[in-house]
Amino acid sequence: MNGRERRYPPPEQFRGPVVARRGQVERSTTDQRLLDTRSPSGFVHGDPWRVMRIQSEFVEGFGLLAELPRAVTVFGSARISPDDPIYAQGRRLGAALAAAGFAVITGGGPGTMEAVNRGAQEAGGLSVGLGIELPFEQRLNDWVDLGVSFRYFFVRKTMFVKYAEAFVILPGGVGTLDELFEALTLVQTGKVTRFPVVLIGSQYWSGLVEWLRSTVLPAGLIKESDLHILSITDDVDEAVRIIVQGTAGHAAPPRTEVPEP
Repeated sequence: MNGRERRYPPPEQFRGPVVARRGQVERSTTDQRLLDTRSPSGFVHGDPWRVMRIQSEFVEGFGLLAELPRAVTVFGSARISPDDPIYAQGRRLGAALAAAGFAVITGGGPGTMEAVNRGAQEAGGLSVGLGIELPFEQRLNDWVDLGVSFRYFFVRKTMFVKYAEAFVILPGGVGTLDELFEALTLVQTGKVTRFPVVLIGSQYWSGLVEWLRSTVLPAGLIKESDLHILSITDDVDEAVRIIVQGTAGHAAPPRTEVPEP
């Protein structure tokens, strides 16, 4: 290091458009303070003003994303390392979606999200990241072309759905499952239409789907048609075909070259 002390990036936290570093990083988040209020009367004084902040986040998101081209939102784990086969698969997916004329939208974080953003950017597509304020360090990955960080999960979720024509779900944890079932609920209730939901990774997802089929369906809590909302595949190209067919009628001319990661 030529006698120089190695410098590491300081801890940082995104709170909407605000970046806090070092001693300014807070242990709680805006969402937590909104939902965990214990005072019986304090909300009367604070929550009406909080609505203005919520409104500003919607305005910020709508303004940033209103002119996006056709887009697909992709979810997956932040804990996937670059040497994991799922990372390589996410990178191929981002490139294939870009080649088919879609922008990609992810949560903007590391792991699978980074892989998809990277693949799209390398293929010349538009790479979008929608970050979220968290109590631990996380930043938008370096492959995001257009990004914004939100304070409130529910505002961010609206942006994921409003500006996408399909969801692709790669293996992930609680957050990924949350987004998966959010998508299923919106399609099941008719809140969104012509909205393909594709699971990539049959070995990972088959147990969940089998549980829905063998336990939830016989209990009469879902219909057989609800299971048809989901498509499962291990093939990136098949996933893109499902999306193109499911969103037919407003397609842009695809590009033909998909660079190999």
